[in-house]
Amino acid sequence: MTSFNLGDISASLSDVKSSGVSFLGQALKWENEEQVKPLVEAINACKSLKYLELEGNTLGVEAAKHIGEALKKHPELEKALLKDLFTGRMKTEIPIALESLGEGMTIAGAHLTVLDCSDNALGPNGMTGLVDLIKSKTCYSLEELKLNNCGLGIQGGKMLASALLECHKKGSEAGTPLRLKVFIAGRNRLENDGAKALAEVFKTVKTLEEIAMPQNGIYHVGITALSDAFKENPNIKILNLNDNTIGPKGAEALAEAFFSMQKLQEINFGDCLLKTKGALAIADAIQDQHLELETLNFGFNEIHADGGFCIAAAMENKRLLKSLDLNGNMFGSEGREQIVDMMEKYDLADCLVEMDEDDSDGGEEEESGDEDSYDEEAEEEETDEDESDEVEYVPTPGVNSSLNIFSGSALDSTADMSRVSIGDDTEASDNPVEAFCNAQYPSEAMFQAISDTDKTTALREHLKTISEENYLPYLVFTVLKCAELSEKSKEALDVATELFKDVYEHAQKKDRLHSVRNFFAIQLGLLKCEDKMFKPRYNVQGCRYALKTVLTQNIVPSDEKNIFEFLLEQQQADAQ
Repeated sequence: MTSFNLGDISASLSDVKSSGVSFLGQALKWENEEQVKPLVEAINACKSLKYLELEGNTLGVEAAKHIGEALKKHPELEKALLKDLFTGRMKTEIPIALESLGEGMTIAGAHLTVLDCSDNALGPNGMTGLVDLIKSKTCYSLEELKLNNCGLGIQGGKMLASALLECHKKGSEAGTPLRLKVFIAGRNRLENDGAKALAEVFKTVKTLEEIAMPQNGIYHVGITALSDAFKENPNIKILNLNDNTIGPKGAEALAEAFFSMQKLQEINFGDCLLKTKGALAIADAIQDQHLELETLNFGFNEIHADGGFCIAAAMENKRLLKSLDLNGNMFGSEGREQIVDMMEKYDLADCLVEMDEDDSDGGEEEESGDEDSYDEEAEEEETDEDESDEVEYVPTPGVNSSLNIFSGSALDSTADMSRVSIGDDTEASDNPVEAFCNAQYPSEAMFQAISDTDKTTALREHLKTISEENYLPYLVFTVLKCAELSEKSKEALDVATELFKDVYEHAQKKDRLHSVRNFFAIQLGLLKCEDKMFKPRYNVQGCRYALKTVLTQNIVPSDEKNIFEFLLEQQQADAQ
C-alpha cells in the first residue's frame, strides 16, 4: 500500500499566486484509488484550481477515473498540463484515461486556455480520447494546444483537425469562437495530408501567433497548403517548420505568405532542403520589412554562397536581430568569410551563429538524383529546380561560342557564364552592329563604327534577332563590351546603362537575377571563380565604373544593389 502525508499535499499547494496543483516529475505510478489518493486530496483541497500539472508520472485507467471525479468540482480550471503522463502504458489504456480526465473537466464546465498532452504516445487510438474534450464547450476558450511528439500520424492529424473545426463552429454559434494562439505538434508524422487538414483549421481560426510543426515529413504540397493558411493569420510571431522538406517550391509559397505576416519574430527552417532557390525566395520576402525578426535558422539547407549573401543582405535593417544560423550549408570558405564580413558591416556579427560546418567547401551545384531517399514528389521537385536553374545554351549559327550553362549558382558553379565567350574575332561582318556584338574583344573604333545616331536602338534591334534562349547571354556580353569603354566614352557609358536596364528587366521576368549578379561579379573581379585558370576578359576598371554609375540609378533591384555595393566596398578595402 502506498503511503502519503500532508506534507506532499502542502508542497503541491505552495504556489498560492498561480493557484494550482503540481506533481511535476515525481515519477509516480498511479494505478488505483489508493495510489492516486495524495493527488486527489490535493485537488480537493485546492480552493482555486487554475492549473493541474501531472508531467513526468504514469497514469492508469482506474486512477484516471478518480482524478476525473475530483475535477468535476473545479470549473475554474484553465490549464491542463498532461505532458509525459503515460510512460509504459498500453495503447488501449491511454484513450480511456484521457476520456475520464476530459469528462471531469466538461462536467465541471471548465474553460481551458492551455491543453498540453505532449510526449505521450497517443497515435490515432489515443487521439480518440481527446476528441470529445476538444469539441466540447470546455475548449471554446482554448488558446494553447500542445501535442508535440505524440505520433498522431495522418489519421490522428485529421481527427484533431476535425475536432478543432467543430469546436470553432460550435463556439462561433455560441458567441465564443475558438481563438487559438499557440499550436505545437512536432514529431507527429503528419505528412502532407495531415498538414493540409490542419491548414484548414488555421485558415478558419485566423488567430495563431505561434505554430511549431517540426519533423513531420511534410513536402512542398503540404507546405503550400499551410502557407495559404498562414496568410489568414497576420499575428504569427513564431514559425517552426524545422526538418520538413520545404524545398524551393515550398519556400516560394512561404515567401508569398510572409508578406501577410509582418509580426514574425522567429523563423526556424533548419534542415528543410531549401536550396539556393528557396533561400533567395525567403530572403527577398523579408528584405525590406519584417523589422521585428529576432531569430532565424536556415542551417543545413544545401544553400550556396549567393543564397547566403542574399539572406545576410536582408539582415541589414533587422535591428532586433539576436541570432542568424546559416551553419552547415554550401558556401565554401571564401563564401563564409564574405558573409561574416557582410554581417560585420551591418554591425550584426555577434548575431551570426558560428559556421563551423560546410557541406561543400565551395563544391558543385546540386544535381538531380542526389535525394534518392525522398519520395516521387520530392524527386519531381528536384527535377523542376534543375530545369529552372540551368539552361543549356545552343550557339547561334555562324557564331563560335564556348558557352555551356547559364546557371543560378554563385561561387560553386562558375563553369557557366564566367567562362563563356560569344563571338570570334576572326569572323567578319559588313554590319558594324553585328561585328561589334560578335567580336570577343571589340575596340573603341568598332564601337564608333556603328554609324547609327542611336547606338542603343541599333544594338537592341540586333539583339532581337537572337533566339529567346540565347538572348540573355548575348545581352550581358554586349553590356560588358560597352562598359569596358565607359571611362573613355560617355556615349559607351550611356549605351551600357540603357542595356543594363534591359538585362535586369529580362532577368526579373525569367528569374535569373542571381545568375546575372554572379556573372557580372566574377567578370568584374568582385568574386573569385572556382576555375583557377579563369581571368576576367574585359577591362575591369571600366566595367566597374559603369556598374557604379548604374547603381546610382533605379535600375538594379535593391537587394541586388546592396550586394554589389558590399562587394565593391570590400574590393576597395582589399586593394588598400
